[in-house]
Amino acid sequence: MPQDIKVLIIEDDPMVQEVNRQFVERVPHFRVVDVASDGKEGIRLIKEHAPDLIILDVFMPNKDGLKTLKEIRSQTLDTDVIVITAANEKETIRAMFQYGIIDYMIKPFKFERLQQSLLHYRSFRSQIQGTGELQQQQIDGLVASPSEDVVTELPKGLNQQTLDQVVLYLQKQETSLSAEQVADSLGMARVTARRYLDYLRKSGQVEIDIQYGGIGRPVNKYMMKH
Repeated sequence: MPQDIKVLIIEDDPMVQEVNRQFVERVPHFRVVDVASDGKEGIRLIKEHAPDLIILDVFMPNKDGLKTLKEIRSQTLDTDVIVITAANEKETIRAMFQYGIIDYMIKPFKFERLQQSLLHYRSFRSQIQGTGELQQQQIDGLVASPSEDVVTELPKGLNQQTLDQVVLYLQKQETSLSAEQVADSLGMARVTARRYLDYLRKSGQVEIDIQYGGIGRPVNKYMMKH
């Protein structure tokens, strides 16, 4: 089973805290470990829980979001940040990105927007961890924003969420797999798995290992390129 991504929410409004918690935990493999009501408490909880990801507001008492983010970076706390806030001033948004946030979302927002952001983040973490090299196309995928993911032209009948699911599954495999194995593991029709795998092959993200032997046609097996 893939390891859960630990999330800390730093948000002063109790109602928004609960909405954010419920939204985050609706996305598979994300788990909220705690909630802070301001940046000062947030810094303490970061050190206590070592979260992978922080959902950060901007307007908060004691220590606002920008000051909190600056302190996270100055103390080299190893965590990523997604900002969810009502602040939409250009200078605030620019400053947040200068301090290395993953995404910036304006309240009110829809669950689907946060879901896309979290899926993109999970894919990012999966691809960037460990050692090895990345090709340009893979790097382009890492830096694409969630909104760009949404508007990417996929072939008719394919959707980004299922594509992300297939990619994440393949990235965790150490051996090549057939379309049938992928389909059975992800609970989808074999013809559907083949369509996604063929798309990934044509876009240069997977390679095919053709296996001969036995009776019948050779079997195509797929593996993510490293």
